[in-house]
Amino acid sequence: MIYKHIEWFYYQGALLPKSPPHKEIILSKKEERELLQKSKALFLRYTKGWDREEGRFWYVIKDKFNGFEELSSNTRSKVRRGLKHSIVKKVSNITIAKEGYTVYKEAFRNYVTIKKPLDEERYKQEIYNAKEDDFWAVYCEGKLIAYSQNRIEEESVNYAIIKFHPQYLKIYPSYALFYTMNQYYLKEKQCLYVNDGARSISHETNIQDFLIDKFKFRKSFVILCIAYRWDIALIIKLLYPFRNIIKKIEVIFLKKISILLYQEEIRRSYE
Repeated sequence: MIYKHIEWFYYQGALLPKSPPHKEIILSKKEERELLQKSKALFLRYTKGWDREEGRFWYVIKDKFNGFEELSSNTRSKVRRGLKHSIVKKVSNITIAKEGYTVYKEAFRNYVTIKKPLDEERYKQEIYNAKEDDFWAVYCEGKLIAYSQNRIEEESVNYAIIKFHPQYLKIYPSYALFYTMNQYYLKEKQCLYVNDGARSISHETNIQDFLIDKFKFRKSFVILCIAYRWDIALIIKLLYPFRNIIKKIEVIFLKKISILLYQEEIRRSYE
């Protein structure tokens, strides 16, 4: 749906803006309520105050590319080895739909998350529907071993979904893929920045630390804004004092509640 010239989309009960994170979104309390009523979402989430100096919520971005000069000798070596043993190239969404499910499923085995992988038919349908996204593939001896699904967001690019087959990590496909994509978008296409998304709240991830450490990405701090539907707001208010107890309980439903409460804790840190 479109509201205040911004496209919004649903994701796991939430309403999120389909716009680059540097684009300022200003909503009054009245406008937040109106958007919730129109969308019937459980809550809406957006950010403002792009590239602040500090905070508890951020995007991991890279806005400069200096080739091999900006990398450590160890990282340069791994990039070269990755490029030597694999081929990185742009491909169509159809290619990833046909060849990518094994990589997707195997990558999921290494995740610590309450999320479940999509079945193959749902996976293919989502890739087929993503016609506007860029897709990159990494091949080793003709076999797909990694891929990236990138969303073009005006003058920036979001590395939205990246999967690596764990059995091939030893030939450094991640180094080859990130170096090639950074060069393409930042040097050749002159994008403002590329980003690996916002701070993860639902599950642990090492990829952002990897990008900061190896490829000179950095944290761009922002203000997290959340508005809840009235009944969700009531639940959050009642359960928030017990958030540290709830997060210790190994029940899937309560794990989801715990994620919402942790998100609320981050939001309140800006008050």
